[in-house]
Amino acid sequence: MYENLFSPIQLGDINLHNRIVMAPMTRSRAMQDGVPTPEMGDYYKQRAGAGMIISEGTQPSFDGQGYARTPGIHTNQQTIVWKGITQQVEKAGTGMVVQLMHVGRISHYNNKIDGARTVAPSAIKAKGSIYTDKAGMQPFDEPEEMSLADIQNTISDYAEAASMAIKAGFRGVEIHATSGYLPAQFLSTGTNKRTDKYGGKWFNRIRFLIDIIEAISNAITTTRRIGVRICPGNPFNDLHDENPKETFSTLLQTLSNYDLAYLHVIRMSSTGIDNFALAKQYFNGSLVFNDSFNAEEASKFISEKLCDAVSFGRPFIANPDFPDRIRLSRSKPDYERVLAEFNPKLLYTPGSEGYSDYPKLH
Repeated sequence: MYENLFSPIQLGDINLHNRIVMAPMTRSRAMQDGVPTPEMGDYYKQRAGAGMIISEGTQPSFDGQGYARTPGIHTNQQTIVWKGITQQVEKAGTGMVVQLMHVGRISHYNNKIDGARTVAPSAIKAKGSIYTDKAGMQPFDEPEEMSLADIQNTISDYAEAASMAIKAGFRGVEIHATSGYLPAQFLSTGTNKRTDKYGGKWFNRIRFLIDIIEAISNAITTTRRIGVRICPGNPFNDLHDENPKETFSTLLQTLSNYDLAYLHVIRMSSTGIDNFALAKQYFNGSLVFNDSFNAEEASKFISEKLCDAVSFGRPFIANPDFPDRIRLSRSKPDYERVLAEFNPKLLYTPGSEGYSDYPKLH
């Protein structure tokens, strides 16, 4: 019934043996210094039935960390350990893409190493709070407004992290440009009040993301291993843009000039924007769609050529063999019957429990 989910495809220079992508999901299992743990190797290897695995959000610098126990890809030790993980996943049959996630203002100093900064396009504190191991829930830090030198250094951090990721065996890199994190903060009028070349009109607010893409492409010598994740109108983490349709339609037209591996689009129907239609209209490359798909809907989207692949997040948490469970299904009730439920209390806790200890069906 779902045969077209298992057809191979090439996204830029990244080969997938099926069209079931494991979406990036923060799970907070890394060491405090951003080095991945052995449990992370087990976790990703178990899920190698996916056509492509996109890693959890991985910071390109110590300044880029916001949440507790998230991994990095900017030190030699982080890179060495990640290489061991990607090799395990490759031997199991699939490849990984690293998601580069700089959170900008969505941070608290208790989750950072000493000396790391919280920066943003403008010195505007986000409403809300964030969990810290040291002190529980804490309000977000007030960020420092980035100088032009800070911006250039951060762009260089992305490029160096991408270079290290390729050396670590990742097949490509995905830039996280939604969910209220740093690239989205530059894109949005509510968080970007700059008056220089990185603020104001849409063509200035998209500049930071475009500069990152160009710097990464120079570092890894291609754009065809770069993906970008977006969700126009996403209000998460106190994000607001006066005209997200204008911002993203023009961004997508600009991204179309770069021959990217793919655009990763989150549906999020609460935004009032049809994100999938917007992407189809203004972006001319490969599309990976995400958000609350079941196998039936994913199969329909691919058969109707609405997208090239579909990424799944939550089903992969408690179902390490999720693609195999789809294969076993011949109907929607079958599909729902074979899926296990995850324990939400263990989503972000250290160790293997509720992480790498979910069993396979067989």
